Order: sequence, then structure tokens, then C-alpha cells
Amino acid sequence: MRLIHPGRVAARFLTLLCLFLGALPAMAQDDLDGLLPVTEAYKLTADASTPGVVKLHWTIAPDYYLYRGRMKFKAGDGVTLGDAQLPDGEKHHDEYLGDVETYHHSIDATVPYTVAAGTTELKLSVQYQGCHEVTPKICYPPHTEQLSLPMPAGAGGASAGNGDSLGAALGKLGSNRSSDGAALPAEQAFKLEALAKDRQHLLLRWTMPKGYYLYKDQTALKLNGADGLSLAQPEWPAGVEHDDAHFGKTTVYFDQVELPVAIQGDTTGRSSVNLEASFQGCQDNGLCYPLMTRALTIDLASAAPTSGSAAEPAPEMPPANLGQGPLEVSLLTALLLALGGGLVLNLMPCVLPVLSIKAIGLLESGESHAKARSHALFYTAGVLSTFALIGIAIVALRSAGHALGWGAQLQQPVVVGVLACVMLAVGLSMSGVVQFGTSLGNVGSGLASRSGHAGDFFTGVLAVAVASPCTAPFMGSALAYAFAAPMINALLVFLMLGIGLALPFLLVGFIPALARRLPRPGAWMETLKQVLAFPMYLTAVWLVWVLAHQRGADAVGLVLVAAVLLAATLWWFERSRSRGAVSRVFVVLLAALTIVPLYYLSKVQAPTQAVLATDGVVAYSPEKLAELRKAGTPVFVDMTADWCVTCKANEHAVLDTDAFRELLKKTGAVYMKGDWTDVNPTISEFLQQYHSPGVPLYVVFPKDGGDGQKLPTVLTSSLVEDALTKAAGTQVARNP
Repeated sequence: MRLIHPGRVAARFLTLLCLFLGALPAMAQDDLDGLLPVTEAYKLTADASTPGVVKLHWTIAPDYYLYRGRMKFKAGDGVTLGDAQLPDGEKHHDEYLGDVETYHHSIDATVPYTVAAGTTELKLSVQYQGCHEVTPKICYPPHTEQLSLPMPAGAGGASAGNGDSLGAALGKLGSNRSSDGAALPAEQAFKLEALAKDRQHLLLRWTMPKGYYLYKDQTALKLNGADGLSLAQPEWPAGVEHDDAHFGKTTVYFDQVELPVAIQGDTTGRSSVNLEASFQGCQDNGLCYPLMTRALTIDLASAAPTSGSAAEPAPEMPPANLGQGPLEVSLLTALLLALGGGLVLNLMPCVLPVLSIKAIGLLESGESHAKARSHALFYTAGVLSTFALIGIAIVALRSAGHALGWGAQLQQPVVVGVLACVMLAVGLSMSGVVQFGTSLGNVGSGLASRSGHAGDFFTGVLAVAVASPCTAPFMGSALAYAFAAPMINALLVFLMLGIGLALPFLLVGFIPALARRLPRPGAWMETLKQVLAFPMYLTAVWLVWVLAHQRGADAVGLVLVAAVLLAATLWWFERSRSRGAVSRVFVVLLAALTIVPLYYLSKVQAPTQAVLATDGVVAYSPEKLAELRKAGTPVFVDMTADWCVTCKANEHAVLDTDAFRELLKKTGAVYMKGDWTDVNPTISEFLQQYHSPGVPLYVVFPKDGGDGQKLPTVLTSSLVEDALTKAAGTQVARNP
């Protein structure tokens, strides 16, 4: 048998490979000979004759298509673009791009815009990409066309954010064009009515035709000529989140919105009040109106409705939900509720992991009364400092108009990832993998003399961090008061919550009789310390699970990389104690690398997921809730989050049970759930409407259309059964 040298085999293989690669250009040329130029395959035309909107049209040649997700729009100088309005495409799975939507034949798109003062030319770039679908499929590279369009009359000089020039353009349209679909006059597009529910409460109603909407944040109300009287903060209902070309992400209302407003001050002796309402709205995918101002005289004596016009009487308005506001609770009551809530918080499952560290501290404090007091004071200082910082941040952000609630920091993936790594580090320390001295706070021998104090302080910080997903009994009313009260009062409430959380530790530290009941320290404590590390590991696992729901598998991968780097950092830190400065520098470098994947957590986008209505659960939306209430259906609304431990405990004990599902069938009620795991302005609006500082929030709406009943944060089966039975107006036999 003739043997072939391996070198010759390799040479022949390379020769054949070169011949094959050389033939590829010819093969590709055969395929490209019949391919149309990109601008002939996709003919783009633009129309900017309507102020505020650019209309784009593609004519797509046969056997060609465009990708919806590959379209990008960029503005030129002086132009600000809103979100492009693109029609839905044909959905299918692309072998290169995954799940995509494509367009065939033609496509029409609109891009809203605003322009800066002095802009005379509308410039924008349009990028798109498509393919020739005849086998073998050939795709074009992304193609960009530069458009330079004349500015339409009335649109030049518009400033991004006020819509005045667009409103001026609207005025030029005249008031007789509603029959052909053009914008209606302002009085017809935004009809405002008002009445007095009683001498202290007003109810306003805006009614808009289909396709028109009202801005929440552009609405201002005041009383004229009413010395000693003022208006309280309006109780806006949940609206629709809208990405607006003029104001960015904002809340708007379609069709109709009713707004309860309370009068502050003594109205005795007054027969009427003069209300001035300023507001702004737009036609959907059309023009925006300038700021409108209406003056209305509201009869307080007879509570008669008024629309500011005698030509058409206003219809009777239904009663509004004017439930008790948070500031109707006194400061003293709020402080007592906060103290009780903080105390009960020690018994909630969210604080269980930190009980591991607290248990060790309590046992160590049995050495002397002085050490017990030291543990208690520094732990309390950590708790109070953290509560104060959280309180200041929440109240300040809410004052600036941001809807931030209790526990909302866990809506941020970076915070969740950092907490998971902290829990892992604490667990590794308690397991003996790494020793930080006598406490977690000691990071060097220079801190040895005060390491116990630093560790107690850090334990207090950690206790508040992991307690924030929980809302204990009594806490809801106290936090609602804090979010609506002046800064000083709010800070007092948060500090009282901290005192309640730290109170058991303080009692042990300052009452020797309680300290004497603790077991004496001994060698057995090291074993206990290692056993108590496992709740810390489980907490880290739970936080990673929360992160998976927020940002998907990519985020989980990043936090796991950070966890491995952290473990390597702590391992090398322990080995480098006696190896000099070079080893310590390497520890710093590893710690810096740990931060990198945590930083990239903020860049991961939330996965697009369809909300599934499984097991009789309906996803929350204001429109669906209004539809069910209008149909006379009782509704149980559950506002929850994956990071909310109280929510999960209620679901396990009550809401995810066969008994609850059977109760829904008996009462004919609908179970509606809103997920606040990630930032959701629509759910934030609902929480604000019911003065809830965060989740859980449970509201039962009766079938007769009356006000919703807000339930306590900790549920029982009998409590839920009573509420749904009352809402359904039926008698339901109790489960044994």
C-alpha cells in the first residue's frame, strides 16, 4: 500500500480551498447581476407639508423586503425627533436576525418633530436595510439617505417642549374642518365641566373626542378672588404613559378623565368659587394645541355642574373616590405607626438573613454590659443613618415629580446585583473563607481597635437594605404620611421606623436582665456562625432570581461573573496578608474588575415579554379596569413585585391557593395583577392614587361601580373572602 505524506495531503487541501475561494467572487457576481440598486429596490419619498410631522413612504420592488427593526431616524441641527410611528410588519424567524418583522410592497411611516427657533430647513437622515428574498437570499448593507426638506408654514421657530408654533399653525387651519378629519376647535376638542361634590370638594371632568388626549403635567388649577382658600393637590387617576415628541415620557388621558380636587380653607358663607384651569392637549398623530385657559364659576350651595357655557347644560357626574388622604393622619399617629411598623419588621421574612449577623452580635454582647451597649448603639446608628438617607432621597425625588416608592431601589438592576454580591461576601466571611478581623467592617489591621463598631454599623446598614422589600403592618400609613408631609416630618417618620427596627437590640444592650438571659459565648459560636451563613447565600440566590425577571439571562450572566471575581478577590485577599504590597495591589485590581460586570448591568435592556393571562389572572391596565367596572364586574387588583417578600408571602398563603380561585368563581370576580418589579409609571400612578408608598397594594372594586376598598398589606383568607363577598353583593359560604 502506498503511503501519502501528510504534508502533501495538507498541500492538496490548501490548493482546493484556494480554488474554491477564488470561485466565490464569480458565483457572487452571478447572483448580483440581477440585483436592483438599493434606491430602486426601496424608493423613498418624504412629505413635510404638515407642521410637526414628516410622512415617509417606501415603494418596495417585488421579491424585496425591508426590516422594521433596522429602521433608524436621526435629526439634523435644530431638529428634535419623537418616536417614529411604524405599522406592524409580517412576523417570522430570520436565520440571521432571529425574530423579526418585515415589510413588502410598500410602507408608510410618520416621524413627529419639533424645531428650534430660527430653523429654516428640516434635515434628517433615514437608515434602512432590506433583502432580496429569492433563493439564495442576498441582503443589502444598511443604507442611509439624507433628507433636506423645506420647513412647512407655521412650523418654523417652534421650540421643543412648548408646542406654541404648532398651536399657531392650528389656528390657521380655521374652525370648520372637523368634518374631513382635521383638528377640531379647542372648545370642542377639550370640553371641561366642573361641579361641587360638597362645600370642600370639587370634581372636574374633561371630555375629548376619539383621537385626542390631555397632558397631566401641563395642567394647572387655581382659585381666583378667594382669599383664605386654596386648592389641595389634585388626585389624578392612573393615565396612559406616552412618549411625546414635545415633552418626552409623560402621562396623558384619552376620551375622558375625572379629577377630584379638595378646597383648603373655610368656605362658610360662600355661595360659589371661581376656578381657573390651564391645560394643554393634542390630536393623536396630529397637531398640538397651545395652552388653553378656562374660567368657571362653581356653585357651592347647590353643587350644580358648570362648563363655563350656558349653551349646553353639563350632564350629571358620577361620585368620585375622595378617600382619606395621607395627611389626615396626625404626626403623632404617624410616628406611633412607624415605631410599631419598624418593630414588626424584625419578624418579617425579609429581615431573616440579617438575623444571622444580629444573632452573632447578640451572643457576643453577652461578654459584658459595656460591649452589649456598644453593639446596640452602633447597630442603631447604622439603621438610623440608612433610614435617614433613604427618607431624604425618596422625599426629595418625589418633590421633584419622580414617582419613587418604598423598595423601589430594587427596581434598579445595578442595586440588585450589588446586594447579591454583598450577601455573597457576607456569607463567605461567616463560612470562614475570608476573615475581615472580628467584624465585616475591618478591612485592615489599622482598624483593629474599632472593627467591632464598624461591623455593628455595617450590620445596621445591611438590615435596612434587605428590609426595604418588605412592608410590615402599620408601616403603610406611616410611609404614606411621610411621602406627603413636609421634609422635617417625613424625616422624623423614617427615623422612628429605624428606632422600631433597632429596638430589640437596644433593649438587650441597655437592660442587663435581658442580656443575662443570652447564652454565654464559647467555641460553639463559630459553628453557629458558619451555619447562619447559608441564609445569606439563599438571599443572594433570591436576588439573582429577581434580576432574571428584570433583565433576563444576560443580566444573570453578568452578576455571576461579578460573583466569581468577588470570590477570587476575597480568596486572594486572605492569601496576601503576609505577601507584601504587590499582592495587595493585585487585590485592588481584582476588586476593580468585579465592578465592571456590575456597571454593565445598567446597560442591559429589559426583555420584551408578553404578559400572559394564565390561571384566570388579567394583566393590569387602566383601560381594562375601567372596562370591567363599566360591565359591573367585581375586580381584585393586586400590585406586586418579584423583590417584594411580603407580596410573595401573601401569594403563597392566600392568592395562589385553590380556595382563592374557587372564591373568584363564586363571586364572579376578576383577579387583576400589576407587576412593579421594574419601573412602570402606570402602576406608580395607581399606587399614588391610593396613597400607597409601595407594594403590596390590594384594592377590591365592587360590581356596583362604587369606590375601591384598600386591603391591609398582610392578607388572610377570611379578610379577602369578606372583601370579595361584599364587592359581589352575595353571601358566600365560608370554607371550613
